[in-house]
Amino acid sequence: MVLSGYLQRFDKSQLQKLTTGLGAPVVLLAIMGMVILPMPPFLLDILFSFNIALSLVIILVAVFTERPVDFGIFPLVLLIATVLRLALNVASTRVVLLYGHEGGDAAGKVIEAFGEVVIGGNYAVGVVVFAILLIINFKVVTAGAGRISEVSARFTLDAMPGKQMAIDADLNAGYIDQDQARERREEITAEADFYGSMDGASKFVKGDAVAGLFIMLINIVGGLFIGMIQHDLSFGNAIEVYTILTIGDGLVAQIPSLLLSVATAIIVTRENETQEMGKEIQTQLGNQQALYIAAGVLFVMGIIPGMPHFAFLGFSALAAGYAYFRGKQAKQDAEAPAPATGLQAEEGGAPEVKELGWDDVQQVDTIGLEVGYRLIPLVDKSQGGELLTRIKGVRKKLSQELGFLIPPVHIRDNLDLDPNAYHIAMLGVTIGDAQISHDEELAINPGQVFGNLEGTATKDPAFGLDAVWIKPAKREHAQTLGYTVVDAATVVATHLSQLLTNNAYQLLGHEEVQQLLDMLAKTSPKLVEGLVPDILQLSTVVKVLQTLLFEGVPIRDMRTIVQTLSEYGPKSQDPDVLVSAVRIALKRLIVQEITSGSREIPVITLAPELEQMLHQSLQAGGEDGAGIEPGLADKLQQSLQQASQQQELAGEPAVLLTSGMLRPVLSRFLKYSVAGLHVLSYQEVPDDKQIKIVSSVGQ
Repeated sequence: MVLSGYLQRFDKSQLQKLTTGLGAPVVLLAIMGMVILPMPPFLLDILFSFNIALSLVIILVAVFTERPVDFGIFPLVLLIATVLRLALNVASTRVVLLYGHEGGDAAGKVIEAFGEVVIGGNYAVGVVVFAILLIINFKVVTAGAGRISEVSARFTLDAMPGKQMAIDADLNAGYIDQDQARERREEITAEADFYGSMDGASKFVKGDAVAGLFIMLINIVGGLFIGMIQHDLSFGNAIEVYTILTIGDGLVAQIPSLLLSVATAIIVTRENETQEMGKEIQTQLGNQQALYIAAGVLFVMGIIPGMPHFAFLGFSALAAGYAYFRGKQAKQDAEAPAPATGLQAEEGGAPEVKELGWDDVQQVDTIGLEVGYRLIPLVDKSQGGELLTRIKGVRKKLSQELGFLIPPVHIRDNLDLDPNAYHIAMLGVTIGDAQISHDEELAINPGQVFGNLEGTATKDPAFGLDAVWIKPAKREHAQTLGYTVVDAATVVATHLSQLLTNNAYQLLGHEEVQQLLDMLAKTSPKLVEGLVPDILQLSTVVKVLQTLLFEGVPIRDMRTIVQTLSEYGPKSQDPDVLVSAVRIALKRLIVQEITSGSREIPVITLAPELEQMLHQSLQAGGEDGAGIEPGLADKLQQSLQQASQQQELAGEPAVLLTSGMLRPVLSRFLKYSVAGLHVLSYQEVPDDKQIKIVSSVGQ
């Protein structure tokens, strides 16, 4: 009762899973049993017959398989069949040496049949036949198959990067879609794994052939010793009995071994085309001209006196008949009309071209990274590439700092690029590029070093600092001299991070803003529900958030931003006015980002006369800075550049403090001309911060 109740807990699927998993352990235990335990002749006959049948099935499957990769389990089957045959050799050797003196059937009917029928009971003939089989197997079939396996594996692995790039090129050109590209990549991986396994499997076949020779010699010598000493047989009787049994045993094992060797050779010598071997032979050997010439040569040999006329003339007729048949079939195929489809069937014109659809229109990647072929190891995890991990870290860091999710980076190789170059694009437009050395490291000069380095001088792509490409072995030496040393993956990731930070406003669109509002609505539903579209349009909110990101203000505090927009939205729909109001509400966050929490803010101011001139230019219509007189604009940029550099050398942030009316104009005007300069208005200084004027421009 207890046992039946326990068994009822298992359903059919669990029982099937359990029994399926026992297959491999049972086979391994059976092979170990054949090596260790004595086996009766009847069981040996069954296993030898099974071994021959298994070899026949394997070689027939190899013949009818359309592509070598389709028989991907062949290396594993070859290993199992080889181990099984060697275990049978051990078991049959034990039986032959123990009971061989009792007669020819003492080791089983199969061994007796091969010893008596196949070689006619003549051990001398058996030795010759067995030696010939060994030579054919070891020196011809196995040696050739092993060499081909080795070369195929090496060439297949070497060709993998090129095939991968060809797939990416077809995908980029629109010849294939993502699913087809994925299938081709899987096929390439399976092909490399298959030929790599075949390289190792061929060594099993070669070792098996060598083992067959040594097993035969050991059996003959051991049989003579046992027969003459233990069973008092004469030398002639002992050598006849044990040699015939040994040769029969060897032939039983060597014939399946030869079949497997031929199957291995068939697999590795075939091209990776989707076609059966018989059809390939029929197509490629069915050359009509070659068949007619061969038929003529056979006919001439057949009419020579003394030659076997029937054989030569018969094959001459067969060759000529097959050549005629192939020619007639080719003519019929050429005259047969091609199956018509679409407009071709109706009007007899060209085949119908598939109508274009929206699926054929490829959207630009939000963020794209294209690399030359020498930089592929940086993005290939199988080759130890760390760039994918670094880029994921960059996205996570920027998403947390800026306050919205940075889109994924689409990485692809580009054969048109310089092998060591990469391009970073945003919305289809290149925003940064550089050339790097993937197997070297970049030693960056932070401003003060204590010596020079040997290497390739260059510039840091992210910040434009002087740098040198050095070998990894010189890393510690460079660090002792004061250089900052990073690997190639870090160089690309840092460059990408800098570009994304400077262009983050381009990544924020309507969908992203709506998601931010939806997230805020989960915690503050009343705050969000009246904003869009009752107070402001979604496009206006997007413009405000984009302007904040353009000016380097993170949008993490969406609660304060939405609250300010809800307060000032009914008063003004102007994005600049709303941005100024939001900046004042976020002044603590803005100043904290600039000064890192310091109580004192070092600022650069404009002389009162200069501010008055800029106000007049603004009133004259220069809201974007274009109304400033060119000479004045140039002097202003130079003066602010010098002041900003002095602050940088002093280790302090460069902050320009001006009026609220000038702040938006100067922020846009100085965004790219004076790098690293923060523009604040008087209203954006928190009450608990003190201002320290470090310089005044225009005096």
